[in-house]
Amino acid sequence: MVEAVILGSGTSNGVPTLGVEYSAEFLAKPKNHRTRSSLLLRGPEGNLLVDCSPEMRLQLLREDVSQVDAVIITHTHADHIMGMDDLRAFVLKTGRDMPVYAYPEHQVDIRRVFAYAFAELPPGIEVPRFELMDLPPVLKTCGMEVQSFRVRHGATEVAALKVNRFGYITDVSEIPAEVWPHFCDLDTLVIDAVRRRPHPNHLHFARAIEVAEQLGAKMTYFTHLSHDYDHDITERDELPPTIRLAFDGLRIDIL
Repeated sequence: MVEAVILGSGTSNGVPTLGVEYSAEFLAKPKNHRTRSSLLLRGPEGNLLVDCSPEMRLQLLREDVSQVDAVIITHTHADHIMGMDDLRAFVLKTGRDMPVYAYPEHQVDIRRVFAYAFAELPPGIEVPRFELMDLPPVLKTCGMEVQSFRVRHGATEVAALKVNRFGYITDVSEIPAEVWPHFCDLDTLVIDAVRRRPHPNHLHFARAIEVAEQLGAKMTYFTHLSHDYDHDITERDELPPTIRLAFDGLRIDIL
């Protein structure tokens, strides 16, 4: 069995967002505190990390994760890669470069942003080292088979992932017709619903509900959430039982 752990369920600003005043009632609810979006897949033979948010170190410490064996980067926007430097801890622990799977165009960004990770440096300077590899349609790692599909996030193509009957689609505005059938009738779907009003690069609340109902998973969780959502009130008053809001630390069994 595989366990999926939602490390972060928040949008690119995180929640609470800097410079915004919130009510004491909103802040008192732990599920309204959202770090940037990321996922951990605990496989039978290791841990696969999906994206490296700016809070990655804190997320992994919170979940008592002492080892990461491989990484998938869905795309290279800042909220999904700026924790990659902290992978150095696992590189130093194992003495091996971290396997990082990404689409070729995203590998270019990783090499640019983290140029020092690929540079020849004097002895004694400790940096993360990444073994960049193309994300294949089916990746076999950590005792799992992870399928990947290209979906649209505005002008950017993002990797949507599927493990058995579990789907993960973060940062999405459009699911191409050829991809759609692969995410129908799942046990669990985790999908973007960034805010209430329409967004050019993301599904918004009403559209995400439409997509979730059309895809027909037994349970759908919305992720990449802004402070538009008071977790408890939204679930109680606005969502059917088959759609819930993800939260940091949510665990999902994948059969």
